[in-house]
Amino acid sequence: MPKIVFRDTGETIEGAEAVKEFLAQYGVTYEKWGVDRLPENLRTNYDLTPEEQQQIIDAYREELERLKKEKGYITEDIVVLSEKTPNLDDLMAKFKREHHHTDDEVRFVVDGSGIFPVKIEGRVVEIHVGPGDLIVVPAGARHWFELDENKKIKCIRVFKTPAGWEAIYNENEKATMND
Repeated sequence: MPKIVFRDTGETIEGAEAVKEFLAQYGVTYEKWGVDRLPENLRTNYDLTPEEQQQIIDAYREELERLKKEKGYITEDIVVLSEKTPNLDDLMAKFKREHHHTDDEVRFVVDGSGIFPVKIEGRVVEIHVGPGDLIVVPAGARHWFELDENKKIKCIRVFKTPAGWEAIYNENEKATMND
């Protein structure tokens, strides 16, 4: 179940509709796509072959095509973070730094869970996501990503252009998807 936590007060907003309504006020998209259509092995496997990755993407083809048409996205891929990920701590150190992109950050959670802290009107709002949740953080929004206590997440990522997804930490420092 999605949840929003305000870091300064601990106040929470829970439930898909309440989360969607709150985030929409600030240009952040939240949708619930669910994961029931995926076989268990595709949901829980964190060592996916390219063919299995494509099966996951194909299972959400209708939703992905709608997003592409609505927002101009052109490509998608799968990202997997878990204890099996090489250099996970170094990678997470980069994701945990506040940044923004010139492209939207689009994530559909297939399995696992995580937290997207986003700055909204000067406040840090944690968006907690899990299986079946889609989040679109708009271009320019200051945010970062943290794994939660489960230490694993598997997502479909969607892009307008891979170059647009480069993290901009400040005006003089950029990191690419491959950093």
